[in-house]
Amino acid sequence: MDRAVRAAAEVLAGGGLVILPTETVYGFGTALVPEAVARLMAAKRRGRPDAPERPLLVLVGARDAEPARALAWTPAAIELADVFWPGALTLVLADPGARFPAGVRSAEGTVAVRATPHPAARALVEAAGGALTSTSANEPGRPPAATFAEALEAARALGLDDVLGVDGGTLPPSAPSTLVDCTGETPRVLREGAVPVSRLRCVLPEVAP
Repeated sequence: MDRAVRAAAEVLAGGGLVILPTETVYGFGTALVPEAVARLMAAKRRGRPDAPERPLLVLVGARDAEPARALAWTPAAIELADVFWPGALTLVLADPGARFPAGVRSAEGTVAVRATPHPAARALVEAAGGALTSTSANEPGRPPAATFAEALEAARALGLDDVLGVDGGTLPPSAPSTLVDCTGETPRVLREGAVPVSRLRCVLPEVAP
């Protein structure tokens, strides 16, 4: 896998797209390069990068490392990240300095970030400078890929014929990451997934459903 990670890292450095395993499903990823982000947005039919219907997720190494540290970390977001990262918890944070490109940054100026525990994904995040985009490796309306072969088939169906990736084997069934909006005074659950709301409330009782 190390050789595959190195090859995928070279693709990311050149502005290309990769297939990567995560703790939930296989994903498509790019470095935070506007052209690469726009290509992935178009392939997944998520609208124009400057007016995204669903912005791409960002995988980061840690909350206190670049570029994640440029986001507006509320006390609630810090506490949740300290307890559940790396893991299947995605936090929506404000990007006051517009550090993240269109397609990742929403029209409201927010970014969804997660620190993945998967070793291959973490290695690619580090190789990409501390962050890379991620979206499930599937055609719109189809189930996310649980194997590298399924991810590769989806890539070809979307016209991503030059994509390279890391084969992490068959991933065990998993719920999607839990999504929490931390831009307001009270953190709000947008989607309950692998991390139950009950666990979030053990850390922050004020979490709203």
